[in-house]
Amino acid sequence: MLDNITRFAMAQREIGLVAGEPPTTKGYPPSVFSFTIPSLLERAGPGTHDQASITAFFSVLVEGDDTNEPIAYAVRGILDGHIVLDRDIAGRGIFPAIDVTKSISRTMPRCNNDKENELIQKAKKLTATYNDMADMVRIGAYKKGTDKEVDEAIQYYDKICLFISQKYNESEDIKESHEKLAKAINFKFNH
Repeated sequence: MLDNITRFAMAQREIGLVAGEPPTTKGYPPSVFSFTIPSLLERAGPGTHDQASITAFFSVLVEGDDTNEPIAYAVRGILDGHIVLDRDIAGRGIFPAIDVTKSISRTMPRCNNDKENELIQKAKKLTATYNDMADMVRIGAYKKGTDKEVDEAIQYYDKICLFISQKYNESEDIKESHEKLAKAINFKFNH
């Protein structure tokens, strides 16, 4: 049992440096990136079932919210997906505080049909557009009608935030979730 990959890598850094390995990126020896992290993560493997399955959840702590920090970067390159938590989102009272624009799944598109993928991409695009213009909107520097995509993002952003907020004891069927998201962003959707 280990609590997170970052601490595991830090321990391996100490071992590697004591063993005489030269420090490279952020003081980590090359073996951390070429052997230690890959062998740990790949050990979880794809499983032996015919159906897809989640075989592990790994957590990575990053310094100063830098998601391009070397350990996070290495882990993202190996795993099939990642969920990015953001303290600013938590600060706005949205839980789980997942940054949907930075979170990725390589396998999700194969789990959904084309219309479901289109719906999800539309919601992510609206969120990203709003995030890009959030400061301008907050200070009143954006004038409605200047950009159709920004206007649409502003119109639906609060509804998207409400949709992605979830209480700890709530669960919902995936089909219901798709329908609620479609309704929130006024997306023509049929399963």
